Amino acid sequence: MSEIFTAVALIALLSNIILRVWLSLRQTRFVAAHRHAAPAAFAERISLAAHQQAADYTLAKAKLERVGLFVESLLFVALTWGGALAALHDFWAQRLVGLGGNLGYGIALIASVLLLSGVIDLPLEIYRQFRLEARFGFNRMTPALFIADKLKQFLVSCLLGLPLLAAVLWLMQVMGAYWWLYVWLVWMGFNLLVLFIYPLWIAPWFNKFTPLADGEVKTRVHALLQRGAFGNRELFVMDGSRRSSHGNAYFTGFGKARRIVFFDTLINRLTPAQIEAVLAHELGHFHHRHIIKRMAGIFALSLAFLALLGALLHAPWFFQGLGVGIDNTGNTALALVLFGLVIPLFAFLTTPLFSFLSRRDEFQADAYAARISSAEELAAALVKLYEDNAATLTPDPLHSRFYDSHPPAAERIAHLQSLAPSGVTAA
Repeated sequence: MSEIFTAVALIALLSNIILRVWLSLRQTRFVAAHRHAAPAAFAERISLAAHQQAADYTLAKAKLERVGLFVESLLFVALTWGGALAALHDFWAQRLVGLGGNLGYGIALIASVLLLSGVIDLPLEIYRQFRLEARFGFNRMTPALFIADKLKQFLVSCLLGLPLLAAVLWLMQVMGAYWWLYVWLVWMGFNLLVLFIYPLWIAPWFNKFTPLADGEVKTRVHALLQRGAFGNRELFVMDGSRRSSHGNAYFTGFGKARRIVFFDTLINRLTPAQIEAVLAHELGHFHHRHIIKRMAGIFALSLAFLALLGALLHAPWFFQGLGVGIDNTGNTALALVLFGLVIPLFAFLTTPLFSFLSRRDEFQADAYAARISSAEELAAALVKLYEDNAATLTPDPLHSRFYDSHPPAAERIAHLQSLAPSGVTAA
């Protein structure tokens, strides 16, 4: 049985690599073939230079993603059949006997795997930030800020992640056959806790948040919230320009921690009417309960995955088939690592389904924005954001259907124009 599972996992790995590279190359060829001219629907609003920069940015990101895929695949093979995970197991098992028992060993093993993965990914992350993003004028991150962010992220991971990991491993050891149900409850509680504390204590550690100043934008936002019956929410501007010139806006938190955050780059780039329309789109997600539905879906999937892990925990073929030996059957920490490594290989084919559902939600949010604000202003804002963020207007259709969480620009703008008053187009 272990030989069969090894073959299945290897086939899944190779299939993932082949499919992802094929889709990436399709995207590269399609974007390059349409680089010479912007689509007719955008020709009067997007300059040729901006269109070509977006194409070049897309091609550069695709190339780097293929390199990342190669590194990711090598790490998977090295950890499993290459023996690296087995070596880490032996290392920690020999040194932590009597020093925390299985719990200390499990925390050390999983933390070392995560640290190893982060160190291996670091060169690509540095290149992405300081070469690729800088090449296209998006990077505003300094090396000092990059290092400070990494140290803060590491500290937050330790403060939040280590207690969670210890609780999970302890529950796996003491709660019997249905440990996965208790772990799931703890996991849900942890995520809800993070949603509450993130805007209050974590996010301000990384960025400066200032109340939205009085003026037309604030007046429009408050009026929009009243029209949508969303009540009063705290409004903040975040100094996103410290790290990047990309613009964005988002909702975060729940209860008394609910707030709306605008990047300063967005405030500086869009008109008040366009900012209102972008916010109306975000309100559309709340109106249709997209956030709650996604959270419910994530919690349901996590329960299914934990139940599956419960079945695999004592399956010798699962451990032996992934290169850590039959003697480790029942090892909770090893099972968690192996499960985290192998599940993405089989879950990858569900990507188009989740992309489709996300695009459907975006169309619904756009339609809601058109009802309580302005379809033409939202379309105009999106055109500016496509240009500012160097988002390609000509993605490969199959690549877009497989990956993209948002509809392609042409489809989205056409949909908004169909919702606008007759004869009105985006400026």
